[in-house]
Amino acid sequence: MIFLPLVIAVAVLEPACLAGPTQFDSQNAPLPVFELHSGFWINLHHTLYLQARQSRDDRATPSMVGAGAETHRTANERQVWDAAVAYYQANYADKDLLFNTELMLLKNQLGEFEGCDEISGAKKKTCDAGLPPALTKILESAAVVYRAHEWPGHDRANRLWIAGVAPLVREKGLGLAERLADVYQARWPKQKIRVDVTAYANWAGAYTTLDPLRVVIASTDPRNQGSAALEILFHEASHGIAEPVQLAINRECRQRDKAIPRDLWHALLFYTTGEVIRPVMPPQDAEAPGDVPSNANAGKEYMPYAFRERLYQRGWDNYLSLLRHFWQPYLDGKISFDDAIAHMVSAL
Repeated sequence: MIFLPLVIAVAVLEPACLAGPTQFDSQNAPLPVFELHSGFWINLHHTLYLQARQSRDDRATPSMVGAGAETHRTANERQVWDAAVAYYQANYADKDLLFNTELMLLKNQLGEFEGCDEISGAKKKTCDAGLPPALTKILESAAVVYRAHEWPGHDRANRLWIAGVAPLVREKGLGLAERLADVYQARWPKQKIRVDVTAYANWAGAYTTLDPLRVVIASTDPRNQGSAALEILFHEASHGIAEPVQLAINRECRQRDKAIPRDLWHALLFYTTGEVIRPVMPPQDAEAPGDVPSNANAGKEYMPYAFRERLYQRGWDNYLSLLRHFWQPYLDGKISFDDAIAHMVSAL
């Protein structure tokens, strides 16, 4: 979740066969702000990556739709799939999907050929993705197995997630985009932000890269369900417009000869998205955690992601205090952007 000049591209696929680029939503009409896609090649890539890391990274949870499909594979299919996982273990399992340039470029290349049912160019020259021959062979072989087993369940989960969040995007998307752009003193992207919905994204459940802005969100991650899906969308999208905050914090720290605080800007993104979305979300029957201010509606208001997942209790508790005392007044229109940043840095 950092600012990188990288591209995330995706492919879109019907459950049984490949098709051209498609945007999905609950009413089969374009949405504002976002384009939500369920893509075959991006899902295959993330699934192979996940299975390659499962034995090494306890954060990469295997709780995905279709995770038990291996029991229905033939002996030949198991051999093909195991070879693909072994390739990913040897070449990608120790690399991060967000921070590793090779993996980002790979997704970019795969996304350029989303209308192709193969990426070697054997059937159609324009479908040659230009990948290394060994990787091309691995992906095309694994695609046959994936399409027959995991993909139908993964695609179904993706589409259900999209259908659930689409009405919220349609109803509240434009207003939230305008409000967040105003908060960050930036412009919301003119083009719709492409969101690739996958059964598995990464250990965090979602991640974002820039130039162009692309978001990947896991449809089966329990942290991304229900009303939280809307907050996740806008939190991730905010990475594309929140650079003024990061630059302002850095500048103020240099002026005051202070060390730049690690993750303050990211904590601010979580806090801001939650506070902007909280008033427009329907009430929920849930107990508020201990670090949420008690009031008459506590336990009924929408609970922002960072509070629900207790992010502030994992090393961000000091940041929460700063945000409440100095950033919240800015959100309430009581002080300026520059004053809020200056007060936060001064109190570090």
